[in-house]
Amino acid sequence: MAIQTLAGSRRDFFKLSGTIGLAAGLAATLAACGGGDSKKTGAAAGGTDGAKATKSDGAIVAGISYELGTNGYDPMTTTAALTVAANWHTMEGLTELHPKTRECYAALGKDKPTKVDDTTYEVTLRDGAKFSDGTDVTVDDVVFSFERVLDPANKSLYSQFISFLDKVEKKDDKTVTIKTKFPYSLVAERISVVKIVPKALVEKDAKAFDLMPVGTGPYKMTDNGAGSQNVVFERNDNYNGPQPALVKTMTWQVLPDDTTRTNAMTSGSVQAIDAVPVANLSSIAKDPVKVAAESGFSLLFAMFNHQTFSDPKVRQAVMYALDYDKICQNGMGTLAVPAKSFVHEKHPAYKDAKVVYTYDVEKAKSLLAEAGVTEINLLCSNHGWFAQVRPIIKENLAALGVTVNYEEKKSADVYSFVDGNEGKWDVVVAPGDPSVFGNDADLLMRWWYSGDAWTDQRMHWKGSESYTKVQSMLDEAVRLEGDAQIAKWQEIFDFLSEELPLYPIFHRKTPTAYDSSKLVDFQPIALTGLSFVGVGSQA
Repeated sequence: MAIQTLAGSRRDFFKLSGTIGLAAGLAATLAACGGGDSKKTGAAAGGTDGAKATKSDGAIVAGISYELGTNGYDPMTTTAALTVAANWHTMEGLTELHPKTRECYAALGKDKPTKVDDTTYEVTLRDGAKFSDGTDVTVDDVVFSFERVLDPANKSLYSQFISFLDKVEKKDDKTVTIKTKFPYSLVAERISVVKIVPKALVEKDAKAFDLMPVGTGPYKMTDNGAGSQNVVFERNDNYNGPQPALVKTMTWQVLPDDTTRTNAMTSGSVQAIDAVPVANLSSIAKDPVKVAAESGFSLLFAMFNHQTFSDPKVRQAVMYALDYDKICQNGMGTLAVPAKSFVHEKHPAYKDAKVVYTYDVEKAKSLLAEAGVTEINLLCSNHGWFAQVRPIIKENLAALGVTVNYEEKKSADVYSFVDGNEGKWDVVVAPGDPSVFGNDADLLMRWWYSGDAWTDQRMHWKGSESYTKVQSMLDEAVRLEGDAQIAKWQEIFDFLSEELPLYPIFHRKTPTAYDSSKLVDFQPIALTGLSFVGVGSQA
């Protein structure tokens, strides 16, 4: 699972669990099941289906495949899958990206940023905007929210997404001025990563806010799940934005066990579940329960230690050694597509990369021999959904005639091992999905290829000639627009396919099950997590 792979203790607030099996005839099943059938009245607004009436006092109950951890929801720091998904419902930025369409729309801002000149934008706050505790949202809250993310002392991983900002300052009681360091083409999309928080509450007790945040979203959290194993939300009656809550209450049951979660879906005790086990996809898809597997950026990657595998030939050898058809068909039960580029085939910037890796054992052996490598230290995270993939990768590498030292650890332990230099490793195989933060190619690449947590602390790639070139190319691309920008991103994809600091093995389909007779306008998403933005219920 994607964002479980991130730095800091918050990465394991909820840990992905469950073992994925294999299902015969899965491709045909998914083709028959498809996605939601409701009509939308607006791409970003996510309107309601006129044929179905949602109950204003209704309830949504969902089953989530994550165990409860120990850390919180503060949008400045949390990067774990469930907490990010929770914040989609309780928090807002000045702009937001719709979880399904990924379209950018004005959220806490009355409109999307207005361009004053090449490096100046203005955003006016939504009239009457309040936090869920009833206090007014002020421009000071907005400035504070940006400054805390940008402050290096706070070590927010979101800061790398807004490094183009020079400053955010108050213009008047309703308007903020956004100054960029240079002309930047993605201002509206990118400022969505900063959620606006109440300055007074955070400064009064940051820890309490972390555990039970107060935001401006359509829902407010009433139980963070720490004691109940249920994350509970209620409609935020102070909300007056474009995505009002369509039900009175929402409960996310923490159900990490595959069988328990699947039984909850088939018995009708929940209306939707994420991470449907492959073995259950055929059996669970019985009307009114629908199953969808949405293709998106979510991926399994190979990360390389550039202190030990400094020669790109070694990294290329590992990629050529993998049997992608067996990994995706047998190991993932067709819920994966071999990577042909850094982004998936449905991404707006997609094209086949200069090097598309295929299963070529002889080429892999030749490259390893040229580099003089006879041993590979392989470290994998133990996420259940790719449990069947790990032995295939191990077998593929062993077939090269080298010694493979294999270790498997929990996600948190993988990164504490790597970050703390606790032992030998050459290759880490783990999942990732920064698309929960945004969909533009610049953001997706900067997550792994710019921030020190990955490039320096983990890959030990920072400072190399290829690292410096990627930074230069990324900085050039964000100053461009349209086709020229896409062409530059594709040039970076080509370069990454040869250098391989970290690279996708496959892009994953996200399997979701939902009760179409109870949920109104539910849309399965390709992101990690569940979204009930614009969703009603007849229950």
